[in-house]
Amino acid sequence: MPNPWDAGSARALEQLGFQALASTSAGFAWTLGRKDNQVTLDEALAHLRAIAAAVSVPVNADFEGGFAVEPERVAEHVKLAAATGIAGLSIEDSTGDEAHPLHEFELAVERIRAARSAIDESGTGIVLTGRSEGFLWGRPDIDETARRLAAYAEAGADCLYAPRITTAAQISTLVAAVAPKPLNLLINAPFLTVAEAAALGVRRISVGGTLARTAWAGFLAAATEIAKEGTFSRFEHLPNVDALLR
Repeated sequence: MPNPWDAGSARALEQLGFQALASTSAGFAWTLGRKDNQVTLDEALAHLRAIAAAVSVPVNADFEGGFAVEPERVAEHVKLAAATGIAGLSIEDSTGDEAHPLHEFELAVERIRAARSAIDESGTGIVLTGRSEGFLWGRPDIDETARRLAAYAEAGADCLYAPRITTAAQISTLVAAVAPKPLNLLINAPFLTVAEAAALGVRRISVGGTLARTAWAGFLAAATEIAKEGTFSRFEHLPNVDALLR
């Protein structure tokens, strides 16, 4: 389930045969000249509408932390997201505060429960993914991550996700902790193949902002060459984007 950052990249991924897509909050923020987690709720909703309208395959929304702390406000925002045409969304337990990077356990669970209730009330049937961000925010405690994901599953999350786990032991631990519900794995470096992840019990893979970063890598390499060398060697063997977006 790769992550496009705009309507064009979403359509390209659909043309390549991917059967589901997921947005990337980081990739989208970069298109606005901002860092991740600096997009407003209204901007995120407009972005989700654009992505969902551009393709015929299901789109999962990287909905960050629901753009609120309080469970009731998370629920309100989830209802707004559910109306954009998406097929699923994720809710994170990170706070954005490096000193206290994760919401307290009980609050984090209530936020997932509120999101579940909002989806049920919306009648959309979209998939809810519960995310625990400890490994992303310098709290790489696999036991606490497993405890949180299991609780999110119990609170109504359909799929569970802990970005930045990388080892077979970590993956196996979380697969077992959330079973029989599926675990999403972030692959943002070549540490595992799709087949190897499947053999460990992973049911869904996303790549976060990594495809957007590969696009930035090509852009920056070409632009740097022009700025420093005055040459254009990277303008060879380029794709026919118009043909791809048929």
